[in-house]
Order: sequence, then structure tokens, then C-alpha cells
Amino acid sequence: MRFLLRITFWLGLVLVLLPRDKTPESDKLPQIGAADAVQAATAAVSDMTQFCKRQPAACEVGGQAATIIGQRAQDGAKKLYQIINDKKEQITNEKNDGGKTDTKKAPDHTGSIAMAGEGDAAAGEAPRDTLSQDDLALEWRGPQPAN
Repeated sequence: MRFLLRITFWLGLVLVLLPRDKTPESDKLPQIGAADAVQAATAAVSDMTQFCKRQPAACEVGGQAATIIGQRAQDGAKKLYQIINDKKEQITNEKNDGGKTDTKKAPDHTGSIAMAGEGDAAAGEAPRDTLSQDDLALEWRGPQPAN
């Protein structure tokens, strides 16, 4: 938790101290020197170190939240690494086989929407091929062009 706070603080400090272009609006802002900024930053860091003593419950919940976020970030990184490796293996296989091997995977299916043939009759849905032979025998006529 402290690591994240320190990184955020120093990154913010760097962004604040970057040089900017002169604009009419920037002349109206208060001018702060580098020494004043460093002194304020030191005071802010000193105050942050005392925060957990003043608010132990907030610090504990923040630590738990940081742990959960870190775990989710790890899981996401593992998933991304796995996807990249799968793509890399697929490309390698296609190069080695000259593209002859079918390396396609079945699409992900969560079950929230039934796939073709799954539960059509059980769900009470209408059958799909309902056109009669007379309907099928009609010749297709597209829209007529405008004159």
C-alpha cells in the first residue's frame, strides 16, 4: 500500500515539475519554486506515514483492497500471458505446417445464449425450416431500380 502511495506521489511530483508552454492563463496561476514544492512534498510524505496511526481501520481496509486489486492484476496478467502464448503457438504451428493444419479452437460459450441445436425443442421454440415447397419454388425478385 505504501509503495503505491509513494509511486503515485513521485509520479505526480514529476508531472507537476515538467516544463510547460507559456500561456496567458499560466501567468495568472501562483508561482511556486522547486524548493517550496520539495518542502511541501516532504511534509505530505511525513503526514502519510502517520495516517495509519490516526485511521487504523481505513488503513486496514485500504490494505485489503490493495491485496484484492493486486490479485486481480496477477490473474489478468496470467490470462494475458496465456493468450499470447496460445497465439504464438498457433502461429508457430501454421508456419511449420504450411497452414495445412486446422488449429482453430471452439468459440467460448457461456451458456447464456443457446447455440444452434441446443435446447431448441426443449425451450418450446418454433422449428426453423418452416417454409413450404410452394414458398421455396418462388423465384427471387430483388428491389426494382428507380427510373
